[in-house]
Amino acid sequence: MVIFTQVVECGSFSGAAIATGHSNSYISKTLNKLEARVGVRLLNRTTRSISLTPEGQVYYEQCQQLVLDAHDAVSLLTQSHIEPKGVLKISCPTSFAENHLQEVMSAFMHQYPEVNLVLDLNDRHVDLVQDGFDLVIRATDKLAESSLVCRKIYSCKAYTVASHDYLKRFGLPQSPEQLSEHQCICYSNLKQANKWIYSHSNGTDNQVEVKAKLLCNSASMELAMVLAGHGICRLPAFVMEKELQDNKLAILFNDYITPTIDVYAIYPSRKHLSPKVRCFIDLLVDKMPRSLL
Repeated sequence: MVIFTQVVECGSFSGAAIATGHSNSYISKTLNKLEARVGVRLLNRTTRSISLTPEGQVYYEQCQQLVLDAHDAVSLLTQSHIEPKGVLKISCPTSFAENHLQEVMSAFMHQYPEVNLVLDLNDRHVDLVQDGFDLVIRATDKLAESSLVCRKIYSCKAYTVASHDYLKRFGLPQSPEQLSEHQCICYSNLKQANKWIYSHSNGTDNQVEVKAKLLCNSASMELAMVLAGHGICRLPAFVMEKELQDNKLAILFNDYITPTIDVYAIYPSRKHLSPKVRCFIDLLVDKMPRSLL
């Protein structure tokens, strides 16, 4: 199976021979034996090219995954004894890191002294590959489709909140539609920062266009301005956990469905995952609370 997949990926017997360190004749004999064993022709051969038969295409797709799984199994065995070392570059939203990542970072630094950490705290949407990160932690209500590996590590609710002082001065909005009459604090990293969606229990959605008294790309700054009484805001619970517990903020519109924000650890591939990334993810999953409601 390994040689067969190598022939397909190299596009020739000679290419597969070079890649595997065998002779052309060995590659040819191995493919002949494989076809005899499965009882069908897998490859169409000419003097200049090879191509997969329909049966060969189906067989190749299955073999390819089996070969990858076998490599991953060997990697897990060999890497489990390798001490993590080198530089680990991580991107994480500022507020989430400040509220939930400090214990993880400290434990990791104690356990793996040979790893140097580069932690980029930023609320912007970074490109994991182009920006050179080993791991990105991302909070979202809807994860975009991607070829990257995404592992959910945390969930919480997102609430519309205001300070009690603001509500005394400007009044309590009875419905999301009344937000148009209020000062709002909006998160500029969203595509439609001033359009807030509220879902009814009957399945219908209301999209409300709000007036942005402040447009900001920092959740921590949004929280500070809400606490100072400058407006109404929508924030994940992990940003304002202590403030909610201390009753410094009022939660609005409890009769609507409360949206969920999921936090993911995102990395390029399970294949050949480096020990430093694997160990950090394992520690992250172990230390992180499952959810905050």
